[in-house]
Amino acid sequence: MTLTRTTTGAVDEMIDPACFRSVLSHYPTGICAITAIDDGEPTGFVVGTFTSVSLEPPLVGFFPDKKSTTFPKVRRAGAFCANVLSAQDEELCRLFAAKGADRFASVRWRPGPTGSPILERATAWIDCELEQVHEVGDHLLVVGRVVDLATPSADEPPEPLIFHRGRFGSYAPNHATPK
Repeated sequence: MTLTRTTTGAVDEMIDPACFRSVLSHYPTGICAITAIDDGEPTGFVVGTFTSVSLEPPLVGFFPDKKSTTFPKVRRAGAFCANVLSAQDEELCRLFAAKGADRFASVRWRPGPTGSPILERATAWIDCELEQVHEVGDHLLVVGRVVDLATPSADEPPEPLIFHRGRFGSYAPNHATPK
């Protein structure tokens, strides 16, 4: 942590970005591929910042970097689908995270109600109309109104892909009954 002076002369504590990232890496996050159709073509990228925002109305959100070159395509589309990736989809995650990659060349998908791609391998999907975009620090807060959502019809869907302390992994449920 470093100290800096504000324009009023008060001392503010500045959080070191490396320390901030290290501490927050202890909070595991799920991985979603955000997909859309821009000018007739599928587009998408991954986020580890997807969250539920509201039940009534049903709203979700995610936080793309302001420098993202893919998010402007999602914004133009006016709709998106959040595809929850499974623990078996680390390679797919890396593909959707790669700059300049042809992300849909070998990925099977179908259009959702908004037209946004629902990835065949998603463990769950949430199709949304883009509701709001707010600037927050070096990211954007994107809020979507849920149009439709589902999980695979399997009795037990695959475990989600999780990012924790700089590594990919999966959720291992504790089968103990809560007291």
